[in-house]
Amino acid sequence: MYRKDDVNQLKFENFYLPFGGKLRSDNRWVILAKQIPWARIEQEYGKLFCDDNGCPAKPARVALGALLIKERLGITDRETVEQISENPYLQYFLGYPEYIEQEPFHNSMMTHFRKRFSQDILKQINEWIVKESISDNNQSQETNSDNNDDNNPPTNNGKLIVDATCTPADIAYPTDLNILNEAREKTEEIIDAMHEPFIGIEQKPRTYRNKARKSYLSIAKSKKPSYKNIRKAISKQLGFLRRNLAIIDSEAFKGRLKYLSPRQYRLLLVINEVFRQQQYMYANNIFRIDDRIVNLYQPHIRPIVRGKSKNPVEFGAKVSISLVDGFSFVDKIGWDSYNESCDLKEQIESYKRRFGFYPESVHADKIYRTNDNRLYCKTRGIRISGPPLGRPVEEDKQLKHQKKIQYQDEIDRIAVEGKFGQGKRRFSLARIMAKLAITSESVVMVSFMVMNLEKILAGILSFLLFLAEYVLNRLLYICSGLPKLKYYCLWQAA
Repeated sequence: MYRKDDVNQLKFENFYLPFGGKLRSDNRWVILAKQIPWARIEQEYGKLFCDDNGCPAKPARVALGALLIKERLGITDRETVEQISENPYLQYFLGYPEYIEQEPFHNSMMTHFRKRFSQDILKQINEWIVKESISDNNQSQETNSDNNDDNNPPTNNGKLIVDATCTPADIAYPTDLNILNEAREKTEEIIDAMHEPFIGIEQKPRTYRNKARKSYLSIAKSKKPSYKNIRKAISKQLGFLRRNLAIIDSEAFKGRLKYLSPRQYRLLLVINEVFRQQQYMYANNIFRIDDRIVNLYQPHIRPIVRGKSKNPVEFGAKVSISLVDGFSFVDKIGWDSYNESCDLKEQIESYKRRFGFYPESVHADKIYRTNDNRLYCKTRGIRISGPPLGRPVEEDKQLKHQKKIQYQDEIDRIAVEGKFGQGKRRFSLARIMAKLAITSESVVMVSFMVMNLEKILAGILSFLLFLAEYVLNRLLYICSGLPKLKYYCLWQAA
């Protein structure tokens, strides 16, 4: 069940501290708390629960706030709970009316929070946050676009920067031999679990695990094994795995699957698919297959070919984003490798839905500049970056003008690369530690949301710094005239 609490923003003066004092209004967590629409989030979050059954869930502000704190500080779930219990500013950020010494919730609740905030909910929350903090010029144009009639459609305005990247998961680099060896070891554990109730009653089936382990280590410990030896080792591991799966089938025929835990049963289903894929690739002497599984515990992960010199292939989710005035919007998260140029039309339409008009220009990589996308942008009066089609112009002035525009387009597109760098160096996009697909998507969405909040916070702090400097300069100017005023008063008194 869920109890809808009053999520009105507390004033920092009313936050009770048992050890005295009060919170500062210029603290970063106090400022950030005012930038998030907690009431609207509460309405969407409350729809996930019933009103009268079960234990009451944590408020939406506590759930989302804890995820934002974890991502912004770059700490673990356990450390997040510890920091919240020790820091009154973090408790104020979560909406508590007073400081509490005990832990507000167990660290295992962080996983449930990530499951409850789906990709669609977090995408909507991110748009709410950014729309409140987008530039005043775009806000006024968005307001005017709602009042325009069909005879005066809004003109194109703004720059849309799009790109895609891969967010690698926390898995070991997968090889066929390692995957088969791990699958064989797990089938041995499954056989042990199915035979455990019958120890001393029946003879345990032979699995030749020592022989299989020795065969695997002979190649795994080699510095540069040849292709022939690797293929031979894969053949042996396939034979051991085939034998283990046959034993499991015979045990399952006797009704002994009930002795397996849900985790082991899920692993068994994944291992059967892994064996089918590896057997097919070995028999046909190929190295790719559709929906290839590269990790037993995260079967949703797929290899993403990026073509980079350092990491030509990455394993994780592929993320397409749009960048507008430094704020990022996650448009798509996919676990299968796809061509990101197919997302450009939807990203442009999303831009129009958010701001009420099409962008003036679209800055994208070469892969986005297909004939279909060019025609789509041309019919809507949108200029797409990059050189135009056809023969290059011969006039020197026009050629210089085109090169100047192309150079400026490349400079503008650097912003999205910097956003990826910020997410992978400062935040957790370089290695997603979540294990499920839905929790991994939540981590990605929260990372971009925190980056937007960081930009908002930097803008507010810079404005406050400018205001303080202006006030200080005025005070110094006024104080500089005080000595003259003092002597003038003494002369009048004399």
